Amino acid sequence: MRRFATVGQFASYCRCASSQSLSNGTRKGAGNTKNGSKYLRWAFFEAAHVAIRYDPLIRRFSQRKAARPAEFVALKAVAHKLARACSHLLRDQVPFQVPRAFAA
Repeated sequence: MRRFATVGQFASYCRCASSQSLSNGTRKGAGNTKNGSKYLRWAFFEAAHVAIRYDPLIRRFSQRKAARPAEFVALKAVAHKLARACSHLLRDQVPFQVPRAFAA
């Protein structure tokens, strides 16, 4: 985990962060969407599906996000939060706590 200076860099490597480039509110390109590990992206999206199905706190977070126009945003937000939590777990060697990762 020393390879990544910040938690956001790990999430970006897992393809769970947006790669959109903005300048003055104008979209300048899609960015490097193929950078990072496609296998980590798959694993975090599968974990997000299972987490939404079985954990009520994560399901409530997902339903709040799904109320927006694009439903896929909710799944990507859960996967992103799981990637960030995984980075903290591996770096600090602490157990996973759902209320801490998905606080309201």
